Amino acid sequence: MHSNDSLTKKPSAHTTDMTQGNPYTLMISFALPILLSQIFQQLYNTADAFIVGKFLGTEALAAVTSSGTLVFLMISFFMGTAMGAGVVISRYFGAGDYGQVSRGIHTVLAFGVASGLFLTAAGVAFTPTFLRWMQTDPEVMPDAVEYFRYYFLGALAMVMYNICRSVMNALGDSQRPLYYLIFSSVLNILLDLLFIGGFHWGVWSAATATVISQAASVVLCMAHLMRRGTVFTVELKKIRFHRDLLAEIIRYGLPSGVQNSVISLANVIVQSQINTFGKLAMAAYGTHAKIEGFAFLPITSFNMACTTFISQNLGAREYERAKQGSRFGILAAVFLAEAIGICQYIFAPQLISLFDSTPGVVALGVRQARTVALFYCLLAFSHAIAAVCRGAGKAFVPMVIMLSVWCVIRIAYIVLVMRLVGDIGLIYWAYPLTWAISSVIYLVYYLRSDWTHGFD
Repeated sequence: MHSNDSLTKKPSAHTTDMTQGNPYTLMISFALPILLSQIFQQLYNTADAFIVGKFLGTEALAAVTSSGTLVFLMISFFMGTAMGAGVVISRYFGAGDYGQVSRGIHTVLAFGVASGLFLTAAGVAFTPTFLRWMQTDPEVMPDAVEYFRYYFLGALAMVMYNICRSVMNALGDSQRPLYYLIFSSVLNILLDLLFIGGFHWGVWSAATATVISQAASVVLCMAHLMRRGTVFTVELKKIRFHRDLLAEIIRYGLPSGVQNSVISLANVIVQSQINTFGKLAMAAYGTHAKIEGFAFLPITSFNMACTTFISQNLGAREYERAKQGSRFGILAAVFLAEAIGICQYIFAPQLISLFDSTPGVVALGVRQARTVALFYCLLAFSHAIAAVCRGAGKAFVPMVIMLSVWCVIRIAYIVLVMRLVGDIGLIYWAYPLTWAISSVIYLVYYLRSDWTHGFD
């Protein structure tokens, strides 16, 4: 026994035991608040892009949107590791070992503080270097450096919110993160309008508004986690690294962190190729990324629900129930993705124009959208199987697949076609081609492997 907490503390009304009840109802009710949370999370940068584009023009919009892949590259490793912490916490929660749940939460909070401070220092110091590597347009560079540096001054708030959300989701609570995000997203939009529309400040103020809003959501999350008498009660003096829990978190989280970083690195390389086509291409690519981010939120939500469901049930050794939940999660993600892709294909011109009505930006954005949208089912399938693997403690599998297909093959393809042809449309085709390859590999693994005994 690691702690007397496992004897004295009980699950609270804000946790959900997903080892009991109808799997479909549980997963849907868990996924819906996550979906709304993801929508409001996406509003952070989208509000920046929309308001910056309307008030400050195309160059400022290109500066904000072109840094998106770089931001994700910097934080993705730590966010992936936090996902591993969620798997560990879900597993012990499903098994009823609340002492380990508490120790795991305090460990991952310590990890979040250390990660946030490191990201702040690295992001601020190396911003110009990273943007030069990405071949950022010289006209855009000053605004991009300004925005990126201010954004990373709030890296600690970014990391800590995602850590807190991962902890709550692992315990089956997807509602409270939604409430906190609604508040912080509204605050972000109001601050954007005040700083940019009212005070006429530069792009740095959009990043500042985001940082303030994220910090507010962290305060709300921590106030909830520090409530007394529950399995998740956080005490500031107990926030430290527990070596055994840290080892588990790294074991299950490190592959997810590497996977996220690999995908992000590939996207940064793609972005650097896009940047060579000028500021209109940069603005179009960044705008499409914002729209695609929204479009894919329902699938991401089901995947997160699937990971938590599988972790809790495998922790309770409910193997058949875990399989049942995985099948439902995969099918729901694929059908949702294709429906969304069809809508995006049809309404692409209107969606791109919401951010920037410049004809060149709209033309390129629509071209990209209509290249990839109808293949969202393949992207969803790959992500759904990856979510199953993570929930089963098999995070190494999606890491290898993403590294080989979404990084190595995708980059090799882009380098080759750019040397031979140099058409931006062929860069867009890199996505559906690599989604198809990874989907075939994932299908074989899912059908042939014994993933249900990953923790054993």
